[in-house]
Amino acid sequence: MHEIPLLRDLVILIAVAIPVVVLMHRFKVPTLVGFLITGALIGPSALGLIARLEEVRTLAEIGAVLLLFAIGLELSLSRVVKLGSVVLKAGAGQLFLTTGIFALAALPFGIGGAKAVLFGLLIALSSTAIILKVYADRGELDGAPGRVVVAILLFQDLCVVPMMLLLPFLAGENSGIADIVRGIGVTFAVTAGILVIGRRVVPWLLARIVALRDSELFTLCVLAIGLGSAYATAAFGLSLALGAFLAGLLISESDYGLQALSDILPFRDTFSGIFFTSVGMLLDMRYVAQHLAAILGLAVAILVIKSLVGYFVVRFVRRSQRVGVVAGISIAQAGEFSFVLAGAALSLGLLTSTDYQLFLGAAVVSMLVAPFAVNAAPAIADWIFQFRAMPTMEFATREVRAAAPLDSHTIIVGYGLNGRNVARALRRSQITYAIIEANGQIVREARLGRENVFFGDGTRGEILNRVGIKRAKILVLCLSSVSDERRAVAVARQISPTIHIIARTRKVEEIAELHRLGADEVVPEEFETSIEIFSRVLRKYGTQREKIREAADVARSDHYELLRTRGVTNTPVDHTLGRSGHPPAEAQGSTS
Repeated sequence: MHEIPLLRDLVILIAVAIPVVVLMHRFKVPTLVGFLITGALIGPSALGLIARLEEVRTLAEIGAVLLLFAIGLELSLSRVVKLGSVVLKAGAGQLFLTTGIFALAALPFGIGGAKAVLFGLLIALSSTAIILKVYADRGELDGAPGRVVVAILLFQDLCVVPMMLLLPFLAGENSGIADIVRGIGVTFAVTAGILVIGRRVVPWLLARIVALRDSELFTLCVLAIGLGSAYATAAFGLSLALGAFLAGLLISESDYGLQALSDILPFRDTFSGIFFTSVGMLLDMRYVAQHLAAILGLAVAILVIKSLVGYFVVRFVRRSQRVGVVAGISIAQAGEFSFVLAGAALSLGLLTSTDYQLFLGAAVVSMLVAPFAVNAAPAIADWIFQFRAMPTMEFATREVRAAAPLDSHTIIVGYGLNGRNVARALRRSQITYAIIEANGQIVREARLGRENVFFGDGTRGEILNRVGIKRAKILVLCLSSVSDERRAVAVARQISPTIHIIARTRKVEEIAELHRLGADEVVPEEFETSIEIFSRVLRKYGTQREKIREAADVARSDHYELLRTRGVTNTPVDHTLGRSGHPPAEAQGSTS
């Protein structure tokens, strides 16, 4: 029987990855960690199930191309513009400061200037895949730490392309000024050509394909654009991954970017798994065993220094100390693009195999630690500041100290969509309120609208005291972060046992915990949406408004237990409500 080596390697890779990923899922560890461990186990220097490094590198390159293509599809330039100065200040500050620190630290070890800069660039990048996965699972991408972390990651992702363009010049491939100018000209000409032509051709082509109403043809066309762009850049001596990234960016800005992303995501998940597994396979376990101290030392240096740099950068963009600690820890690991750059630098001769293995080992260790560190970051921040009597931000004290005396007022923590709607309703009802918001840009915009808003961390007792929580009647928590919501409820209840606390949550399982911590009312977005839906359905059937209102009140009674029943009944609305407006015993059912 004729054996196909690449197919055999793929079968082995997937077969070993399945139990490892299942184990990672059981312990709530990101699957990327499982792929890295899988690669280390089956690689040439461990069990040797896959022994041909050339095929491993081929798999890694295919995975990198599709990974960058998918990242380009997910990266929205409009989102970058929306985050505005935070992307530029925080992102650029983190990237250049980290690169400079590690480049200078490498010089005393006899590492040349070009290689030192390369080491700094490799370490400066963070793992978009790991961080966003953890934050998304916790529902905290829109929280204060999540927003600034996303801004930094966006800047890093945008800088991958110029970093890749910089590598040949760091490697000294161009000997003369003319060669350097020619290389820069070719690079920018190819990049500009793809972007300019693509902005006209890609939307036109996709519109014609969509008109045919063939989903398979649409997916095939999207893949053809991505791979074709990758081939075009490679034909001019540039990176395959660069072309794929540019193609993804072009499609994402078209009207069909969302559909393209949904079609490519299964490929992205599969090939990103192959990419990270191949990275693990490239790790020389014998080298790791012989130089374990050096690898661990570099990994610790990466985690500590990047955490500190992240903290100071976040403080520079006027975020709280707690947000600075959480965000700094979150971006402390090496990133997936670091491996792409390191592989390209190795092929250019800018890194030796020893340098490559040292960085690879430290980067893998930092990524293995990352999910646990990111999850523990809020608790670490609380531990650091628990003995401090000062507010979370020094200038927060200056902002809040000017608050006018308030009494029987409402305090709104968080000025997102929900917070703005609450404030608007209170203003129309002529009820006094005060807003606490930790995002300086939002505070400035709210003040232009003459809102009574104060800059500070609403989960801190000192800030709540400054806006008169002991004299307030109601506290409304409109926070995106689950951990921040819990902390704010506990702190507020400890300071003021009598204040009425209303909290919203996106997760049903948080209802009981928030009530236990002291919330009087918890509004789960999912259940409130279902109430609105069934209310509109009943109106279409001519049900009286009073009956609909009573049905909604019943649904909200007992912490939404009626909506959580497993069984389905056909009990009429009148009977369900009963005479007292509460559901009779037989309509309760078993709860989950």
